[in-house]
Amino acid sequence: MTNTAAILGGGVIGGGWAARFLLMGWDVRVFDPGEGAETTLKEMLTRARAALPALYDVALPDEGKLTFHSTISEAVTGAAWIQESAPERLELKQKLFQQVQSVCEKDAIIGSSTSGFMASELQTGASRPEQIIVAHPFNPVYLLPLVELVGSDKTESAVLARAEGILTSIGMSPLKLRAEIPAHIADRFLEAVWREALWLIKDGIATTEEIDDAIRMGFGLRWGQMGLFETYRVAGGPAGMRHFISQFGPALQWPWTKLMDVPELTDELIDMIADQSDAQSGHLSIAELESLRDGNLIGMMRSLKARKSAVGAVLASHEDSIAPIAPDLMVPVETLDRVVPTDWVDYNNHMNEARYLQAISEACDRFLLWTGTTPDYVASGGSWFTVENHIRHLDEVKIGSRLRAVTQVLSGGGKKLRLFHSLFVGESLVATGEQMLLHVSLETRRVAEPPEKMGALLGEIAAAHAALGAPEGAGASIGG
Repeated sequence: MTNTAAILGGGVIGGGWAARFLLMGWDVRVFDPGEGAETTLKEMLTRARAALPALYDVALPDEGKLTFHSTISEAVTGAAWIQESAPERLELKQKLFQQVQSVCEKDAIIGSSTSGFMASELQTGASRPEQIIVAHPFNPVYLLPLVELVGSDKTESAVLARAEGILTSIGMSPLKLRAEIPAHIADRFLEAVWREALWLIKDGIATTEEIDDAIRMGFGLRWGQMGLFETYRVAGGPAGMRHFISQFGPALQWPWTKLMDVPELTDELIDMIADQSDAQSGHLSIAELESLRDGNLIGMMRSLKARKSAVGAVLASHEDSIAPIAPDLMVPVETLDRVVPTDWVDYNNHMNEARYLQAISEACDRFLLWTGTTPDYVASGGSWFTVENHIRHLDEVKIGSRLRAVTQVLSGGGKKLRLFHSLFVGESLVATGEQMLLHVSLETRRVAEPPEKMGALLGEIAAAHAALGAPEGAGASIGG
């Protein structure tokens, strides 16, 4: 049964929530009475459809159904998760929650995207205060996994645990706060940096672009994969964090920051900031900046995923949870189903020839996994090495295309395994790849017989596939 999420407010944050739930297979109902809200959300969804699947090397769940509703009652009735992303006005949110609770399911989770209010403040005046929690995400919600999860002393641990499970299932990384505090955790850091930046501009020390360069060319990259404390632990050298603190701790007493003071946002300072920002980025539209941002995030997050580090560990874990399980191996099987990411495309604006081999390699790896070449098996000293590939490029493949591979065993059962992969976009055959693999001992790095059970299974599959005949292109050579 498809789960249903209700999104109250479809702006930048609410729209991101809608895209995240929808692309993870949830039906999504949206309530936003604002003019043009439906158009704006659909434009964001177009960007999300191009971005989120590009993080994964498996297909996401089938997209849910998106509907727009004119009343809160229509949107929230029957919803398992209700996410409020209304403007940051406490009385508005409290009134909205009262309306929601008069019609929603008693066991529905009501999350607020608030960046500053505490759960206890949001719960004031609510008929079921324990039902309302803070679920504060980060823009773009459809890409960034962090969500700060906060309850009050009226919130049962079971509610937060259930919320954590749901958010994890849609690829997010919930951070449960130990206690509620205004602005939670992350926004308190952002506010500190923002205040310092305002002073640097006001005092004529730096421009908006120079401040951004200080972040994106330096510590921002370190923070993106190590955070604050791990970065400083490394800076301490072999002696670690204790040595770092002994070296730099005294600096905390120096007048380096105006953190406890805030410049008045006069018209002059606002004009200065706005003019500098226009000079820095005014040549690009907001849509162009969002596309640039998404592409940059995808590249960084995919790189981290390959190493299962930081945010990449969250992605890798979620990908494992939605990866397909072994189908009936006695017929040609679908071994790849994924979207072509931006970094697979070359100067001709189509998939680079090396990525055809990568797609075939991924299909091969999944087939081998299903037939016994698991991480534990490799750790025990056995594996398969590819000794020959032959690829036929039959058609172009573009960014965002959904690429599938169907794998047929041409021969197998002993030391040799011969596979044939057909790559499709939709129903169109775009490439084929034929592989010869040898089973090896990783201890001797020489050819060795596979285990009896593995060999028998591959022989049985090869015999079953042989009954279908050789696929077109099998055994072909260049020019053949």
